[in-house]
Amino acid sequence: MSVPVAPPAGRALTTAPPDRLEAGEPLLGLNDASPDEGLAEDFTVEDKAVEQLAEGLLSHYLPDLQRSKQALQELSQNQVILLDTLEQEISKFKECHSMLDINALFTEAKHYHTKLVSIRKEMLMLHEKTSKLKKRALKLQQKRQKEELEREQQREKEFEREKQLTAKPAKRT
Repeated sequence: MSVPVAPPAGRALTTAPPDRLEAGEPLLGLNDASPDEGLAEDFTVEDKAVEQLAEGLLSHYLPDLQRSKQALQELSQNQVILLDTLEQEISKFKECHSMLDINALFTEAKHYHTKLVSIRKEMLMLHEKTSKLKKRALKLQQKRQKEELEREQQREKEFEREKQLTAKPAKRT
C-alpha cells in the first residue's frame, strides 16, 4: 500500500518550466527517476498510524457492510419462503388441473353411462320383441301343424268314405 508523503525538507522536486526555476531546484526530465523512487527508503511508516487508518476505514465501512449482509440474509430467507410458496401454488395448480381432468372423465363417464342405459333399454325391447315373435312363430307353427293334421285326418276320412262307397263284389258262397 503506498501512502503519499511529502518529500523531506531540502529535497523538494519541481516540475515547473526551466525559466521559472530558482537556483538549487533540481529539474525532472523524461529520463530522470520517478519522484516516488527514493521515498520508501526515506519514509518510515509507523505501525500505530497504519492500525489507526485501518480502524478508521473499518469503522467507516463496517456498519454499512453489516447492514448489507443482514439485508442479504433477509432477502435470502424471503427468497426461500417465496420459493416454498411458489412450489405450493404450483402443486395446487397441478391439483386443480388434475381435478379438471377428473371432472372431464366423470362427464365422459356419465355420457357413456347414458349411452349404455339406452343400449340396454333397446336390447330389452328387442328381447321382448323377439320373445313375442318366437311365441307367435310357435303358435303359427302349432296352428299349421294342427291344420295339417286336420287336413290329413280329413283326407283319411274321405279316403275311407270313398273306400266304403266303392262297390264291393259280393262273395260267392
